[in-house]
Amino acid sequence: MPAARWLRIVALALVFCAAPAGATTDVPIIAAASDLQFALEEAAEVFTERTGRRVRLNFGSSGNFRRQIAQGAPFQMYLSADESYVLALHEAGHTVDDGALYARGRIGVIARGDDPAGVVDGSLAHLRERLESNQLRRFAIADPEHAPYGRAARQALEAAGLWEAIQPYLILGENVSQATRFALSEATDGGIVAYSLARAPTIAERSSFALIPEERHEPLRQRMVLMRGAGETAAAFYEFMQTDTARDILADYGFVVPEGNG
Repeated sequence: MPAARWLRIVALALVFCAAPAGATTDVPIIAAASDLQFALEEAAEVFTERTGRRVRLNFGSSGNFRRQIAQGAPFQMYLSADESYVLALHEAGHTVDDGALYARGRIGVIARGDDPAGVVDGSLAHLRERLESNQLRRFAIADPEHAPYGRAARQALEAAGLWEAIQPYLILGENVSQATRFALSEATDGGIVAYSLARAPTIAERSSFALIPEERHEPLRQRMVLMRGAGETAAAFYEFMQTDTARDILADYGFVVPEGNG
């Protein structure tokens, strides 16, 4: 047998031996809040490197995922930006238990580049000035009806007394990831989005950002859970997301990581 062919056969055998039996076919679909886009992609890469198993990440609004899961969507694990959605699914019998608290999220004001409109200020005082001088064009948040980060943005605007005044200027994203894209577009002056997205290098290098104090909105308690019938890979990923490695990744993206599960 030619040496080159022999080497190819050996290399292929090593690839299959590196992954657990069944890992190549057990690739669960994970429903994840869009604020996790960058952090969870990084965590999934580390998980695959360590276990040889893969997961398919599906990002979107937590509220939409809750409805889809209740209607039978084939997700094996759900990471929500609002723990109440997980608890509701558990009450309805869709999950193996009530899950685990994996993070607390933060929000802030973001704008493209060096903040040409001057709205980036965690107290929202600069935004108030733009509104009062009729100089605000458009301002982006996620849809408060089904996106937890949109609801937190609304609460912060209400706390600042700006919710009614800003209505004509709002552009709503289907989820906080889309709201971030809107906020960084040439057509808007900024928006209120997830800190975890603003921390991503590809966004941080082309934006300005300021955190909004946590007391301006209800806590963004983020909970994850396994669905009934979840397979081995989903269960392994669920356990991995509770390791120090995964927690460190979440912390790097600005999440407040709990000391223990709740």
